[in-house]
Amino acid sequence: MLPKKIVILGNMSKEGVPDQIERLRDWFEQRAEIMGIFPANQPLPEDAAAADLAVVFGGDGTLLSAARLLAGTSVPLMGVNMGKLGFLAEFDVEHMQRHLEAVLGGEIVAKERMMLQVAVSRKREAEFVSPAANDLAISAGPPFRMIDLRVEQGDSEIARYLGDGLVIATPNGSTGYNMSAGGPILEPTLDAIAITPIAPHTLSVRPIVVRSDLPIRITADKKGCEIVKTRNGLYIVQYSDSGPWQEKSVAGEYLQVWIARIHSWSSGGIKKGEMDEYLTSKENGNDS
Repeated sequence: MLPKKIVILGNMSKEGVPDQIERLRDWFEQRAEIMGIFPANQPLPEDAAAADLAVVFGGDGTLLSAARLLAGTSVPLMGVNMGKLGFLAEFDVEHMQRHLEAVLGGEIVAKERMMLQVAVSRKREAEFVSPAANDLAISAGPPFRMIDLRVEQGDSEIARYLGDGLVIATPNGSTGYNMSAGGPILEPTLDAIAITPIAPHTLSVRPIVVRSDLPIRITADKKGCEIVKTRNGLYIVQYSDSGPWQEKSVAGEYLQVWIARIHSWSSGGIKKGEMDEYLTSKENGNDS
């Protein structure tokens, strides 16, 4: 039987991550074919899509970066927590070593999670396109005035939001920024999207949950727009009166954010708790 193929991704700027990967290189090579070791914030070679598993060293932000890199592929992700937050990347090195062979052997199957494809466009020309595993944030930039956003899905207008912005979250991302902004927590396997206003102007404007099989369009009239990359490598779509786009806007021209569901990502549905339960069952002689 041919060995399973893995790619190893990591937050190489984080202290301890490159050294930990190097210490484990021989251990990995005894169990799988390593297709390559790559930073989680840089594009991957095309053949990475042929991997059977991506082992990701870092925190939750690193795992989300890896999910964007491998969006549209069927490569499952196994997060090894080397950061402060381990909600998604919940394995430590010991648990990863304990369970890796069961994952590669197909005895433990990854669970799929919805992703979004986000495009920022002007006159239907996409200026920025990116997949998103957790959420998209649209926020008011300097001088931090309220922004007026119209949200449509399919042929219907869902709502109009006047406030500081919006969070559009997948079920997997509903426990992040969405929850902090007062949005609902969604069961991770639901085919739904949460839309949550940030500091809305009126109390009657509440978070809503919509279907995921129709594209969502968010429109702001006569506003500047810029894509802001945060320190943890995530992107925020920011509307601003004084942004660089304002100089180019003309009457009747719309800035739009398009959101659509894309191929699911396989993630830490490979969960430590499920693996521990599986291993205990094996040790007790129960193969069912």
